[in-house]
Amino acid sequence: MWTISDNKTWAYLAGRFDWISVMEQVPQDIHHHAEGNVAIHTQMVLEALQAQPACRELEAQEQEILWTAALLHDVEKYSTTVTESDGRITAHGHARKGALKARNILYREVPAPLMIREQITALVRYHGLPLWIFEKKDPLRELIKASLEVNTRWLYLLARADVLGRICMDQAELLYRLDCFAELCRENGCWGSARAFASAHARMHYLQREDAHPDYVPFEQPHTEVILMCGLPGAGKDTFVKKYLSGLPVISLDEIRVLRKVSPTDATGNGQVIQAAKEQARAYLRRQTGLVWNATNTTRQMRSQLIDLFHAYKAKVKVVYVEAAYRQLQQQNRNREAVVPAAVLEKLAAKLEVPAPWEAEEVIWHTW
Repeated sequence: MWTISDNKTWAYLAGRFDWISVMEQVPQDIHHHAEGNVAIHTQMVLEALQAQPACRELEAQEQEILWTAALLHDVEKYSTTVTESDGRITAHGHARKGALKARNILYREVPAPLMIREQITALVRYHGLPLWIFEKKDPLRELIKASLEVNTRWLYLLARADVLGRICMDQAELLYRLDCFAELCRENGCWGSARAFASAHARMHYLQREDAHPDYVPFEQPHTEVILMCGLPGAGKDTFVKKYLSGLPVISLDEIRVLRKVSPTDATGNGQVIQAAKEQARAYLRRQTGLVWNATNTTRQMRSQLIDLFHAYKAKVKVVYVEAAYRQLQQQNRNREAVVPAAVLEKLAAKLEVPAPWEAEEVIWHTW
């Protein structure tokens, strides 16, 4: 069974991990966290999580996933906490940034299996959603999207521990909000499982259109399929393409760079490379010919722009994420013909967003 640490005493963890020891220096707003700093709050959350009977009933590995998510849920408050002009303390964006930090810790520092790591990362990312979902523009859409990425029952248990692990005047109201979240999950087939759709195409139709109903089944079907590769430099995307996707046209940004003699760090040149690649893709798509787009595509924004392009030509999109262990990745990058500078690789790894199931009709995660 994977565990972040066999020794779970706070003194040991704070001595081993600097991202834990720094929590003692991060203040919190007295109105929401009268208990004190982030270290005190995190310890209270861990205790509250383990005290929940529903948590103790989970399998050992599931308990470890939740425990680690609780440990990491406020890991980026240290970088996002500010004191406003009125004296209030806020940490806007700490969940989003914390998810990136959690992924990096569990990829580089304490390696976890990909699916365990990504569930922990998703729990960190969405840990505030149960409290605030009804303030979203479209609560049901937000819930359905989250259910495709995170176990909502575990998310509820984490959010409940987050509320119980603090001292505040509105604790009863916050717990009521969590119960409403749980009921919303149950009413819409999202409690502890992903919301089911008639097809992957129906799911994408719903997620891409504000006025769509989740049970609607589109009549028009995709004309062809585009495979969008994704992964850090040296992860083995080229190997995957050669082994599993031979016979399909491949648009490789690396190959275009070599032909045009463009450096990976040349922003202007890379912009021209991407435009040339898109023109090649349009030519295939106009003929309703499937293709492989082979590039890093390590952020959601990069992928969404391409996925929108492919969908505009009525193509189904399959995202294939390829990952190698961190040390293996570094070695494979050094062995590449076009070596990516170590500093650039580190920066890409720090900002890596592993594809979520809701990004395309199909998402595959492959590890070597």
